[in-house]
Amino acid sequence: MRTTFQKLPFYKKASDLFSLFKEEPQAVFLDSSLENTLGQYSIICLNPYLTISEENGTCFCNQIPQQESFEECLSRYLREHEEDNPTHLPLIAGAVGYLTYDYGRKFENIPSRHPKNIQMPDAFFTFYDNFIIEDIKEKKLWLTACGKTGDPRTSMSKILTKIHNCPLSPLPRRHGQTAPFRPNFEKEEYKQAIDRMISYIVQGDIYIANMTQQLQVASKVDPYLAYSYLRTHNPAPFGAYLNYGTFQILCASPERFLQVQDGIVQTRPIKGTRKRGTTPREDEALRQELEGSQKDRSELLMIVDLERNDLNHICRPGSVKVTENFAVEAYATVFHLVSTIEGKLKKECDLTDLIRAAFPGGSITGAPKIRAMEIIDELEHDRRGLYTGSIGYLSLDGSCDLNIVIRTAVHQDGIYTLGVGGGITCESDLEFEYEETLQKAKAVLEALWQKEGEPYDNTDPR
Repeated sequence: MRTTFQKLPFYKKASDLFSLFKEEPQAVFLDSSLENTLGQYSIICLNPYLTISEENGTCFCNQIPQQESFEECLSRYLREHEEDNPTHLPLIAGAVGYLTYDYGRKFENIPSRHPKNIQMPDAFFTFYDNFIIEDIKEKKLWLTACGKTGDPRTSMSKILTKIHNCPLSPLPRRHGQTAPFRPNFEKEEYKQAIDRMISYIVQGDIYIANMTQQLQVASKVDPYLAYSYLRTHNPAPFGAYLNYGTFQILCASPERFLQVQDGIVQTRPIKGTRKRGTTPREDEALRQELEGSQKDRSELLMIVDLERNDLNHICRPGSVKVTENFAVEAYATVFHLVSTIEGKLKKECDLTDLIRAAFPGGSITGAPKIRAMEIIDELEHDRRGLYTGSIGYLSLDGSCDLNIVIRTAVHQDGIYTLGVGGGITCESDLEFEYEETLQKAKAVLEALWQKEGEPYDNTDPR
């Protein structure tokens, strides 16, 4: 059965519509809250019919153990159900989900000395019957149905009835406070770990690596209310809210890991961060400081070289090019230095081949990748879990868009866990690197703040 799709005769924001579905099983919102050239579409995913996951090395289809590997199962389903997308929309049929950083360690056979601190599958992709797609730029709304959970006309009619009179959601007020947190490193411990990482660089083991710490926030804040605050005051092109029942994911990532569109692969590593200024003059000075920083430029250049090497494994010879280098992008709390690498995917390669070749992303491991990942596990105090993994979609037409999981919190049993870190080179300043992690945590910690003794209600009606 071919996917049915239609442009709706009215327009409403996906962020308002998702509030109607946020409690439904495996309800997912891929959210381009920052409208720019990267963030044109937001996608609401409804009515799951197949979940393919991996936990402790075993693949599951709808929670039933399989003999195939996760990659084999996913690749087979995508191949057997391949379907063209005749629209300009990014996705009309396919799967949405995540890959944890821990999932990526198996490709390089790198064990971890740490136990899991969040109970969630290592990889989890769900195929959905219906998508509501907002074209933010054109102010248009689309609805699709695959017919996997019932008659497509019936499912579309039910959704249309539900969303037609959707009210506007209140916008969270900005308060500027940050939630108290418990780090898994004391400050001096973290600086010592960075110093040890620099020693590995000086000794020639690696030439760059990403060092992270994790923060935990005990909070009664409703996960979707916290996400609404995050998307409002820290908009991002690769944001997401995923409700998986026993845990929720709140993501405001600015970084694309991998996109495949019309056979072209793109990756956009970020290396280099400065906080935003409090005045226009300070803001511009910090932007120029980042743009001119030789340390940050060399750091990004090393990762670009690594990403080019990864893409060369699955792209046509001679097709991998750096199309943009050392661009400064502005976000609510930080500036980032970004490059773009593109290549043409080999005809014999599919999306799982691409994941095998490039995951986890070089910008959040380091180089050489295998040795960097070994050192990361030695020096960091916990498994990363979802942090520095990836969230996004895999389309039945062979396209995909996956982010790097940063600026993200995972909620489970009243605890929010978020990772923060940065790239370390031999030029790194210990104090600066530590403070940079707190700056990166600011947006999420602000979303989780709650005035003591009062309910979480910092909204303004529109």
